[in-house]
Amino acid sequence: MWSGDDIYFMKLALEEAEQADRLDEVPIGAVLVLDGKLVACGHNNPVGRNDPTAHAEIQALRSAGEWLHNYRMPESTLYVTLEPCLMCFGALVQARVSRVVYGAADPKVGVSQLQGLLEKTRLNHRFEWQGGLLDAECRAVIQEFFRRRR
Repeated sequence: MWSGDDIYFMKLALEEAEQADRLDEVPIGAVLVLDGKLVACGHNNPVGRNDPTAHAEIQALRSAGEWLHNYRMPESTLYVTLEPCLMCFGALVQARVSRVVYGAADPKVGVSQLQGLLEKTRLNHRFEWQGGLLDAECRAVIQEFFRRRR
């Protein structure tokens, strides 16, 4: 089901999550890929930036927008270690990302919890949505972070 490229890029997203962990941020990482090449990376940093929107996905999209000189990223794939929240989902729609691959599901605020709402919404863009890539590794990074905090 998963290609070697998928695994490679999710491992890069896990490295981004480790950077967030070193900053004492919830360890979530994301990378954006276009034409098989890494375009941008991002990791959670809302505490350090005093910015509630500084999620890993948003950070990667901002960086990609600067690099590509465009806020639209058609034909791109975003790899993220945790299922995106509704805010990040909206940003991915606006950016016209073609595919989202996430590691661990987020049963609390992951956008799949809103599946009924999303099916009823008239989105101007839809993308391929796949979860569970390196699920155990992605989940372990977050669980270890919260274990240390308790």
